[in-house]
Amino acid sequence: MALLQDLIQQIDDVALRERILKEANKLAKQKKFGLVFEEHLPECTPLYDVPIRVGSNVAMKTGPVNDIYIVLKIKGTEAVCERRESHEQSTISLNELVVVAQFGEPIYPTLTPIDAVENAPDSDLWHTLIEADNYHALQMLEYLYAGKVDCIYIDPPYNTGAKDWKYNNNYVDGSDSYRHSKWLSMMEKRMKLAKKMLNPDDSVLIVTIDEKEYLHLGCLLEELFPEARIQMVSITISPSGAKRDNLFSRSDEYIYIVLFGKAHVVHPSGDGNEKEIRWFYLRRTDYASRRGTKKGGIAQFYPIYVDNKTKQIVCIGDYLTPEQSVLEVPKIKGATAVFPIREDGVEMNWGVTKDTLLDLKDKGFVQVTEGYELQPYIFKYVSTKYKKNFEENRWKIVGERKDSSKIIVETSGKITRATTVWQSKVYDAGAYGTSLLKSIIGDGKFSFPKSIYSVIDTLRYFVQEKQNALILDFFAGSGTTMHAVNILNAIDNGNRRCICVTNNEVSDTEAKVLAKQGLHPGENEWDKYGIARYVTWPRLRCAIKGVNLKNEMLEGDYGTPAKGIDLGYELPKSNGFKTNAAFFKLSFLDKTSVALGRQFKELLPVLWMKSGAAGKCPELISDNLPDMLILPENKMAILIDEIHYQKFDAELRNHQEVKTVFIVTDSESAYKEMVRTYDGKECYQLYRDYLDNFRINTGR
Repeated sequence: MALLQDLIQQIDDVALRERILKEANKLAKQKKFGLVFEEHLPECTPLYDVPIRVGSNVAMKTGPVNDIYIVLKIKGTEAVCERRESHEQSTISLNELVVVAQFGEPIYPTLTPIDAVENAPDSDLWHTLIEADNYHALQMLEYLYAGKVDCIYIDPPYNTGAKDWKYNNNYVDGSDSYRHSKWLSMMEKRMKLAKKMLNPDDSVLIVTIDEKEYLHLGCLLEELFPEARIQMVSITISPSGAKRDNLFSRSDEYIYIVLFGKAHVVHPSGDGNEKEIRWFYLRRTDYASRRGTKKGGIAQFYPIYVDNKTKQIVCIGDYLTPEQSVLEVPKIKGATAVFPIREDGVEMNWGVTKDTLLDLKDKGFVQVTEGYELQPYIFKYVSTKYKKNFEENRWKIVGERKDSSKIIVETSGKITRATTVWQSKVYDAGAYGTSLLKSIIGDGKFSFPKSIYSVIDTLRYFVQEKQNALILDFFAGSGTTMHAVNILNAIDNGNRRCICVTNNEVSDTEAKVLAKQGLHPGENEWDKYGIARYVTWPRLRCAIKGVNLKNEMLEGDYGTPAKGIDLGYELPKSNGFKTNAAFFKLSFLDKTSVALGRQFKELLPVLWMKSGAAGKCPELISDNLPDMLILPENKMAILIDEIHYQKFDAELRNHQEVKTVFIVTDSESAYKEMVRTYDGKECYQLYRDYLDNFRINTGR
């Protein structure tokens, strides 16, 4: 750079010299690591759901998406278009055109339901798969979950030159002299959005890559995340090696770990054979401890209230006198009062005092399970001598159940520290990626899926202590990440939620075959062969149900490892997961219609995700909108007609489980007045909130 500045000083034209020097100084400040690439290549987006009108910017469905035409006239099934670059006019069939959004042009996203699988009707845990270009999906998700994501795991295209990814709707191959620049430009835009979604105080970004781009990616991560701690792991995914002509066969790839805030590697402890501690039944079992007898001078007979929906203890009542009947205790709406009553009807005592039980409950040391008619719920508790066991490192908390009780194991206290080289046989992508996928959806549908165990283990190092983690994968591919999250939840009764985003591209070879048949992207006969609909969703739907595409029960436990391999955890059987998932397509709305409230029905899935995606996504069948929607199962409420605020407010007070409130009103002052008493709830004003914040593609 110093030599360049010396040469610039030799320019006689003062004005020109100063201008060039100014621009050179800008370049010098722009890069820290010498990573130079084209940052301003625009990405255009085909909007297949948006109708073509006069004045629309359009492109050929099978051509470059940035080769833009302007629609001058529409005649029946054809459009008269002017090419933006050359101004030449031509008449093109509407069936061959698609509306295009250019970078910087605002577009308004929504989610169109495609399918859902509900394998746990009583659970409010719903995963989400979104079919979309991930750049625009990320812009929407940024608003929905800014600063709330615990873990992002992505397996982006490796840019091998084998036409494995697109830029501006064109596959990038090895002959493209700008393919590294395009790849970096693509990744930089997405990494910047990912950064906004990660929790800055405690989260992790995980990126897998191979030798083609690992150096460029490393520099990019260092540049974008200077505040983070970054490590790189080498993982053997093909023990026999992938052939490289005239070179060493490639047997490994890399994982970049980017840690934010207090995020850290959670090393496994113990000898791999950790067992859960013994929990004691709370109800006394010996007849000498029946009601009326006293231990420590207190008759330990009192009601324990359990929420009928969450199955969690919500309250512990006062002691009953010997004369009081169990029917005399106060009632709590939505909860059942439970007493220590044996199956034969004998009233017993609880094993600890009310105060002790409150302390144990607050620490997560009380379990709640289904009981029988006279005692609807059974309780177990941890020995009150727990402090010494924790202090001496004989006990360790490794997770949390849905009833908020801790998972506690006995441990030898030994810690096995992971290194930066992973060589377990279970990371073999052929045996535990390709073969596993084949057993679920058939052969030849997807190349090089990750080993399910490599993803499970990578996630476990960072989310095993986060039972309610939000995990995002916006290069979802075959769906291994969501599958791995379901296995993790099954292992430790976690409630982690996963959002996956993938496009619905067909391969370059398939695209040529379909085009010869007269088909175009955006048509059902074309789209059904895209990755989201042909691979990702079928795999996830089948894995959750525990069946293959032929609806036959899967056998074993999702690719049982070779004999003698100790995973350090017990795999669930492949008979399905007690969870649910919804499949959406990212679509786009007309701004004017949204502002006028005409597309509320279409916006409802977005509001559902904004509220945390609890419970099954609600839907409106009729175009006639109700005055309000109180949806306790979704933990959300929406006032559609502000005239009915008083009724809405009264209804809302009966549903404390509602955590998110949307108010449809054009008046800022009226909105503030209506939500002023809703402390502890997240409140949003529609449609202003949507138009201001869901407006994407503008580089805001």
